[in-house]
Amino acid sequence: MKTKRVVVGLSGGVDSSVAALLLKQQGYEVVGLFMKNWEDDDTDEYCSSKQDLLDAVAVADKIGIEIEAVNFSKEYKDRVFQNFLEEYQAGRTPNPDILCNAEIKFKAFLDHALGLGADLIATGHYAQVRENPFVAGEYQLLKAEDGTKDQSYFLYRLNQAQLSKSLFPLGKLLKREVRDIARAAGLITSEKKDSTGICFIGERPFQEFLSRYLPRQPGEMRTPEGKLVGRHEGLMYYTLGQRQGLKIGGSRESNGEPWFVAGKDMQKNVLIVVQGHDHPALLSDGLEAGQLHWISDRDPKTNWVYAAKTRYRQADAPCEIDEVNSQTATIRFGQKQWAITPGQSVVVYESNVCLGGGIIERAV
Repeated sequence: MKTKRVVVGLSGGVDSSVAALLLKQQGYEVVGLFMKNWEDDDTDEYCSSKQDLLDAVAVADKIGIEIEAVNFSKEYKDRVFQNFLEEYQAGRTPNPDILCNAEIKFKAFLDHALGLGADLIATGHYAQVRENPFVAGEYQLLKAEDGTKDQSYFLYRLNQAQLSKSLFPLGKLLKREVRDIARAAGLITSEKKDSTGICFIGERPFQEFLSRYLPRQPGEMRTPEGKLVGRHEGLMYYTLGQRQGLKIGGSRESNGEPWFVAGKDMQKNVLIVVQGHDHPALLSDGLEAGQLHWISDRDPKTNWVYAAKTRYRQADAPCEIDEVNSQTATIRFGQKQWAITPGQSVVVYESNVCLGGGIIERAV
């Protein structure tokens, strides 16, 4: 039987390094692929792509696999970054990692890998994929065993064709086990810090970065009652629920409770702020979502208890889908949810199976 050829996205981090190592040990023919997807300021101190490539090459050499570097900067700018800027300009808070996975890591990368004769692709994501035990030929996206690292939230826009070609070798491992494997194998990335920040752009001062592409429009900060309490640098720099960076202190009337962003008036360029983490303006019973994507290609049931996340670092919240059609869904939660944010994604689960989700349009 022919050995299956797997192209692994090698990022220069410990997770993708171990993913490649495990697949090699399992007998696959493994090829590494390093993706470069950002080059506007490649000499910038925040861009680590040169070091990441060196680390990926060192890992490939240690494991004993070939590696190729490919530049998807144009695809990233057209398919991901343009949307990112448009969303911020409209006052929403996008999640570029989700679009990056759907459009770059599992589309441009998958297409390139298939052109290299790949049978499958693999990444270092913490997630699992399996064939549905009840529906032959249908693939399901599952949460990772390590609940603290699970990345299925970022992968909910993947489709059947993409999942059928994807492997997630780390899905059943804990993060500490991944580092232990890397150390035992002598991989240069074993102690490397996990990357954070915007997908492929990295860690950099957010306001300074965004102001390169969108003009600053300072304005007023007001309470829902209209009281002027400060000034903002530009609505695009703030997200619902934000506490840091508002530069307004407490007041005697509220015993110095912290301020939070509760809304944006785009027409008047006013940032709405409230005091107290549990202010009613920050709490919602549900949401409307658009740009829906269901992994099975079937709409979920209405009047059925699911669980959902409205942000990555959040416990699953019991919910029902009141209404769903091809365009929008209305989701109601059992308990009020805090700072539901337009532009972010709501991702729906049934037990540990990720069903899909959509982009939050508004809280209801």
